[in-house]
Amino acid sequence: MTETFSLVAPLPSATFGGRVTSHGMGAEALVRAAELQSDRLQRALGESHGLLLFPGMDELIRKPVLLLRMSRVFGPHVENYRGTGMTPQMVHAEVPEILLVSNDPKVSRAPPARPEPPLTAEGALPTRYPHRRGWHTDQSYRRPPPDVSLFLAVTPVPQGQGQTLFADATAAYEALPDALKKRIDGLEGLHAAPGTGRRRDAVLAGAVPRALAEHEQSQRQPVVRIHPLTGQRSIYLCEYGQMDWLDGPFIGMEKGPSGAGAALLDTLMTHVTQPQFVYVHEWTAGDLLVWDNRSLLHAATWFDAGRYTRMMWRTTVQGNPGSAYAADNGREYQQPNSQSGF
Repeated sequence: MTETFSLVAPLPSATFGGRVTSHGMGAEALVRAAELQSDRLQRALGESHGLLLFPGMDELIRKPVLLLRMSRVFGPHVENYRGTGMTPQMVHAEVPEILLVSNDPKVSRAPPARPEPPLTAEGALPTRYPHRRGWHTDQSYRRPPPDVSLFLAVTPVPQGQGQTLFADATAAYEALPDALKKRIDGLEGLHAAPGTGRRRDAVLAGAVPRALAEHEQSQRQPVVRIHPLTGQRSIYLCEYGQMDWLDGPFIGMEKGPSGAGAALLDTLMTHVTQPQFVYVHEWTAGDLLVWDNRSLLHAATWFDAGRYTRMMWRTTVQGNPGSAYAADNGREYQQPNSQSGF
């Protein structure tokens, strides 16, 4: 990258992502250098297909404003969670742009359920849909959705659980058969906020959906998203929890959890989460991951919340969703009091 930073790519056991380290600088000095070279880091994020790891960033835990400054390297607007209706206990007391993601009783964010069975037939961690549930991109129920997320490991759980999985939706799109590319180009998905009663399992169970407030309305998003900086196309989808299974999941296709739209989504999600497109991150305290929601999907994994308390900090960056969202830029509204990602 430069004499200031080194980028090693791809990440171990993956085909994408990059590890960024400094040449003898501490975390605060690295943040200062990043602010002066934000264009280089944004290019590195694109060249790494949307995932950068900054290890050894423990100093950000002691000086949380540094995480805010680092977030601004990747976009002009960092969300202030005090203005979103977020539960106060989930917002950092000093830096309201930091969301607390934890099973600590004050925050009460439980981890996802353990897959059944907990391991694959080969004894490995399940990563592929539908064995692995929860694949999504952050806040896809907003329009425009956010660009980039930063996730800092303050107190991770022991390795072997509590991982975060990432799927390279750009490489997955490129690997699609031409007929399937043609089928989804121009198609729109309908994304729903968690807590609005439109999850796939809720609709299958026959639950009566409640009326939605204006700021809770499901949002259309392109299934094939063109990245505003790289020009590359990627698959932009979620599954069970963030698609509208009542009026979607796709615009103009058979609605509901058992129709043609559902079958297409299952095909796409099974494809994009194949092992060759997936990276499994085992967290170490001080790890900072930066991921691009415009080109990656991710999923959380189970950990033993009865035995361990986990604390992670997240920020959300907005400002460059691409030309498809030109009419939506600057739109102001309250987001639902719900956050995906763990």
